[in-house]
Amino acid sequence: MVTKTTVETTVEKPTASVALTLRVLGVVERVGNRLPHPFWLFVILSGVLLVLSWALHALGVSAASPADGGRVVVRSLVSDAGVTMMLDGLIDNYATFPPLGVVLVVMLGVSVADRAGLLTAMLRAALAKVPVRAVTFVVAFTGMVAHIASDAAFVVMIPLGAIAYRSVGRNPVLGAVVAFVSVSSGHAASPLVTPSDATLAALTTAAAHTIDPAYTVTPVANYFFSLVSSVVLALVVTVVAETLLTRRVAMTAGPEELAAAGSGPATTAGGGDRATEPADGADLPDLSLTGDERRGLRSAAATALVLLAVIAAAALPAASPLRGEHGAVIDSPLVHNVAVFLALLFFATGVVYGRAVGAVRRARDIPDMMARGLHDLTPVLVLFFAISQFLAYFKWTKIGEVMAISGARLLDSSGVPLTLIFVGVIVVVSVMNLCLTSGSAMWALIGPVFVPMLMLLHVAPETTWALYRIADSCTNAITPMSPYFVLCLGFVRRYRPTAGIGTLMSLTLPVSLAMLLVWTLLFLAWYTAGLPFGPGAPVH
Repeated sequence: MVTKTTVETTVEKPTASVALTLRVLGVVERVGNRLPHPFWLFVILSGVLLVLSWALHALGVSAASPADGGRVVVRSLVSDAGVTMMLDGLIDNYATFPPLGVVLVVMLGVSVADRAGLLTAMLRAALAKVPVRAVTFVVAFTGMVAHIASDAAFVVMIPLGAIAYRSVGRNPVLGAVVAFVSVSSGHAASPLVTPSDATLAALTTAAAHTIDPAYTVTPVANYFFSLVSSVVLALVVTVVAETLLTRRVAMTAGPEELAAAGSGPATTAGGGDRATEPADGADLPDLSLTGDERRGLRSAAATALVLLAVIAAAALPAASPLRGEHGAVIDSPLVHNVAVFLALLFFATGVVYGRAVGAVRRARDIPDMMARGLHDLTPVLVLFFAISQFLAYFKWTKIGEVMAISGARLLDSSGVPLTLIFVGVIVVVSVMNLCLTSGSAMWALIGPVFVPMLMLLHVAPETTWALYRIADSCTNAITPMSPYFVLCLGFVRRYRPTAGIGTLMSLTLPVSLAMLLVWTLLFLAWYTAGLPFGPGAPVH
């Protein structure tokens, strides 16, 4: 029997590079822990904006509009007009906040699919009976697909990744890490349109209205880039995991982990990280599907195909109401309201699957599922209230417009290549993401500056959104500020009780940095080639 004392005394001393990383992370953790809740952060920022608008207005700060040459002057919130705007607009600011309606509608459908068990069954089916040589890529790519389940993907994928590895005789710690980095550092890459796409598209549209009030960014505006990115990033995770992490896990496996496996590390097709059942692994879910679940998945797939065929047939005639002016497909109600069709798809497949497995027995079960799903969304709705007020104030003061115009002219006159500007944006936002891990909250904060500024440099909002996808994703897996970092650590500790933040960091950092580098290079190549980021999404 291996005692706790024995394990603790055999833990490998961290290398100098790992020790330095831990010290840096310690600073990030201490600073991040001092940040208030995002709700209060935006309340505080609204107060700062109040003072800043008064000071800038008093100084007469302005900029020449590139549209008509007129002066754009900063307006003060500390004025009769400012106070009236804040009071009169309090309710409308929230009720008309672009992401609010989109998120609520999409989640009505997603809630049914989630509560019926469809999303979990899909992920389990994807990971069942995975071959040894393919397990890493399958887990990584499944993590990209799992983004359709939003935050639930973390809760489902991390234990399932561990089980997938354990089922083929490989170390479950590596499986949990591969699943975590795929969902976390690659969370903005998916072969499917996800609920977060609808939210961020609405925020990007609101930011673009600073320059062009008629501009619309659809949820599929980055679909081509997201689809290709999901495959590329799954390959990156696979290469780094098989060439580096496999050896790292085998080298640092503690006595308790090896005792749970029943033997020391052995060479396998996966690279020498063999370790099987943990002592307490029996409480993890099973990957196998029941007969009802398999039948439900088949019925749900058939329903999805029929529904998509009906929508395609309805949109086929040039005079279809789903088409736009002169029969346009891209600029049409079908594309502009893709969130509605997503909600319908989740709803229909969720109901069919629920009926097959017995999760939906009566008609009243369906609205109950919707209500429980929206209840889970309550923290986001509360956050949206603070964000909507701040963005309304920010837009009214015209500070963002002046900053965008001045910043664009400065960059234009400096002669800095756009590619360097793009890299600079990715680096700045990636660092911010270490502390502010809420994607929608951070985009609501910086989108109104970056989107208009780059629009004035002839960069389309869809391109700026693609930049943000990269910066908002890759560093997620290396920040202790993310609640899912702690969640992953909890699962890792089931197999390696001595694991701490540094243990997980030493495994996620190489993957995160590799993903950041490769994804940035992919973006630059995509932009240079002038490829559209999605349907009807121009690069310039």
